[in-house]
Amino acid sequence: MENKKEFKTTLILEGGAMRGLYSAGVLDVFMENNIKADTIYGVSAGALFGLNYKSRQIGRALRYNLKYVSEKNYMGLYSLITTGNIMNREFCFNKLVYELDKLDFETYKNNPVDFYAVVTNLQTGKPEYIKIDDADKDIEYFRASGSMPFVSKPVEIDGKFYLDGAISDAVPFKKVLETDCEKIIVILTRPLGYRKKKVPLPYGLFYGKFPNMVETAKNYYKEYNATMDLIDKYESENKIVVLRPSELVKMKRVEKDKRKLQRIYDLGVSDSKNNLDKIKEYLNC
Repeated sequence: MENKKEFKTTLILEGGAMRGLYSAGVLDVFMENNIKADTIYGVSAGALFGLNYKSRQIGRALRYNLKYVSEKNYMGLYSLITTGNIMNREFCFNKLVYELDKLDFETYKNNPVDFYAVVTNLQTGKPEYIKIDDADKDIEYFRASGSMPFVSKPVEIDGKFYLDGAISDAVPFKKVLETDCEKIIVILTRPLGYRKKKVPLPYGLFYGKFPNMVETAKNYYKEYNATMDLIDKYESENKIVVLRPSELVKMKRVEKDKRKLQRIYDLGVSDSKNNLDKIKEYLNC
């Protein structure tokens, strides 16, 4: 019998706040079908939900979101007004992960998958790709990756200030192309053909003391669209596999409607199952 070749495989997980539950559905199907990756790059919600792949906790991302999305101390306007963060630090990164729906820190740590959380350094305006081997020790990098501008305070770690990785590298496809990866699976949270438009936002007013970050944010849409064009090109040449929502599910960034959360997750499940043969053939597994 001919031995199948082993390839080094990387997953790229786009953010998108609660649209990230699409990726959670995809990853749950991957775990159920033993679809393995060597490396993961997660951005914003892609990092926050994607870490469950490394901790091997099928269903966890959907479960705690459905259970606590209506809790005022989870995320939303109440948290923003009372703490300055739309995603409540104490609830999300302490009470939730250590008590209410525990993250399996040991499994995460022992899993050989290399997990990189993408963050934006406010001083330089550039992305940083933080390899997180110990989620317990470095939980603040996950928080930084998912801290959306305007509704989150900058996260200070070792004297550096960070916010959402999507500001500087929403889909780190170009970064992955620079590595020795042989197989790439990109999981997007927008339907085929989506491109961002230029939207004037008051970055200078909010982040004037971080001029490099302001400049990066102003050109965010250009970089995103160029990356999507490149991904489309590689996909058309069958060099990569891309999973994206097969239909539009209109959602708020901080969506409270449990039916919509379930729907976008279910879409991730069905889209990945429909492409399972294609994925296995691509990975030669």
